[in-house]
Amino acid sequence: MKSAYYIGLMSGTSLDGIDAVLADFTPSLPSLLNSFYLPFNSDLRSRLLDLHQPGPDELHRAAMLGNELARHYAEAVIGLLDVGRVKPSEIVAIGCHGQTVRHCPQAEMGYTIQLSNPALLVELTGITVVADFRSRDIAAGGEGAPLVPAFHQMLFNDSHIHRLVINIGGICNLTSLIPGEGASGYDCGPGNTLMDAWCLRHTGRTYDENGMWAESGEVIEALLEKLLALPFFSRPPPKSAGRELFNLAWLESCLTGNEKPADVQATLLQLTVDAITNSVFAYCPDASELYLCGGGARNRALVARLRAAMPGKRIELTDKLGIDADWLEAFAFAWLAKQAVNGIPGSLPKVTGAKGARVLGAIYRA
Repeated sequence: MKSAYYIGLMSGTSLDGIDAVLADFTPSLPSLLNSFYLPFNSDLRSRLLDLHQPGPDELHRAAMLGNELARHYAEAVIGLLDVGRVKPSEIVAIGCHGQTVRHCPQAEMGYTIQLSNPALLVELTGITVVADFRSRDIAAGGEGAPLVPAFHQMLFNDSHIHRLVINIGGICNLTSLIPGEGASGYDCGPGNTLMDAWCLRHTGRTYDENGMWAESGEVIEALLEKLLALPFFSRPPPKSAGRELFNLAWLESCLTGNEKPADVQATLLQLTVDAITNSVFAYCPDASELYLCGGGARNRALVARLRAAMPGKRIELTDKLGIDADWLEAFAFAWLAKQAVNGIPGSLPKVTGAKGARVLGAIYRA
């Protein structure tokens, strides 16, 4: 049987780098064959972060960054192919998420922007590229996110057990898999984005490894209450979020200026924990198994607090289900590329609120 190899490229809200995976969709269950990680340097991360806010010459800067990202994506593809000893001619398509710099589905004319230059990526790799996955769902009245629950449903659904898959990336999203009912899902709130930004500002480190700095501080209950008062948290699904909501400017508007930085970090860690646990208890309290993925799944302090907050539930990483927690989201975009190439819808209207299922992504043929 001819192989059906696809590549998934994911660079998320955390702005840390590119996750690349090689997936085989020939077997009945997809197989993740190889992975490759390409970090962003601090200059690129800073310039991408600047585009989240209005500024001078935005169109030119965005176009140049799209070109730069395409070259980084191509480098990640080449690295991945080298690891797997696979030729470009063996790849059906690349699913490239792109780098989100604006996500505004609730605007009068909703829109979302994931920077890349897929045409250039085709030229650099010689491989068909599928990109811009979120725009079609927003055009159909949806949130454009999260898009991974359909993949979670195909991969992790159990006929007897109510499972949750919780992706703790820059933003945290949740997939609920109820036996016999299909998937539902939504964004819960901040995952790592606020913790990472605060850590970088005060320590110079891009993230708080295992939550050790947060553990050195104490939760500021008044601050936590103020943060949780943001209307997003009480809004029912479908809903999605990004840096437009959860950013340092918003955090600073809630501070008095007298807080110890470590205490703020402790509070931000607890905010992520509460965003997840409140969502679980509000919308899927009967779930018995929770599986974590994304960078936050490796934060020991965060995982320990989740287990303490939900003692009656089994909480594990998706590693326990056979898929490394670090690579699941990139794997999903390889699958979404396969869906697009084959003309099969990849969205779930129940999740995004769109008026119907849609084939997601624009295809750039090699």
